[in-house]
Amino acid sequence: MDAPPDWVSLNDDALLEKRISQLGLQLADSKLQPLIQQLYAELSQKRLVFHPPCHVGDEWFVPVGVPAIFIPFFLVHDRLRQLERRLMLEVEGDTPEWFMKLIRHEAAHAYAYAYQVFRKRAWQRVFGRSSAEGTPSFYRPRPYSRSFVVHLDDWYAQSYPDEDFAETFAVWLTPDLDWRARYRRWKALHKLEYVDALMRSLAGQPPPALPAYRVKDLDCLNVKLRTYYARKRKQHEDEFPDFYDNDLRQLFAASADVAGRIRASVYLKRHRRQLLEAVCQWTNERKYRVHTLLARLIDRCDELGLFIKAYDPRQNLQVAAYITTLIMNHLFTGKFKRTK
Repeated sequence: MDAPPDWVSLNDDALLEKRISQLGLQLADSKLQPLIQQLYAELSQKRLVFHPPCHVGDEWFVPVGVPAIFIPFFLVHDRLRQLERRLMLEVEGDTPEWFMKLIRHEAAHAYAYAYQVFRKRAWQRVFGRSSAEGTPSFYRPRPYSRSFVVHLDDWYAQSYPDEDFAETFAVWLTPDLDWRARYRRWKALHKLEYVDALMRSLAGQPPPALPAYRVKDLDCLNVKLRTYYARKRKQHEDEFPDFYDNDLRQLFAASADVAGRIRASVYLKRHRRQLLEAVCQWTNERKYRVHTLLARLIDRCDELGLFIKAYDPRQNLQVAAYITTLIMNHLFTGKFKRTK
């Protein structure tokens, strides 16, 4: 058995000083290789002969125009998964089931580029016109729409025509899923039927000449882990539990000597319906998003042990104004709070 690389025993601070490209990460012989082979087996089962090559990258992606799948480096080794979980709270694709969901989605993008299917008029009629600009960073989903399949979180199929195709392809490819029964009476069923017919037409056919893959064109790993995580945490900072702490401490600042004080979380639970109705009415935001935000704030108030005065007529106004501000920021920017 090969000895573990020398960086495995480093503490987090020392490991963060390493460049990702110095870690010597390879997909071959990693625990990911059987899962990649599972994807290839699923494609072969559909008589699809193109098996997209897989490489180590900084995130899940398929480069524009290049039919190759990049898998996040932190999935390659358990020590890196541990670091990712500590710094980002979760590891995207950490379980075999989650990994397969993601790689089926990326395989769809690889197929789209390999066979240029998005140029077909029928494809454009079904999914819409693609664009060189790629998937937008922000979109507003309709959670109850039956025009799109549901595969990855956040109703990702609704974000962009290319993602609609990728999500539909992933559902179609999933073994033991009776997609005709699952999406019966959904408008999304005609998309699945189209993908089924399209892939049948490609069965047994290798793609046309593929563009050569050159490492230097997609060198995203020549960066220190510390720099990588500083950028990533900045990008996702509003998802961290402590993101609202300063605001909550200002809103709910009753000290221990305040008579009759009550827990801030109790206050928010008592007024949740009232706040929900008012904010939704004046922002035109969907209730599920405001409800989710309130739930996060309630949980965090509990964790911080915050209190308010039992009777403060200004409290409702201040809390409603704060939540409305968060929602309006999200409506226009996709984030709940503007940050520097």
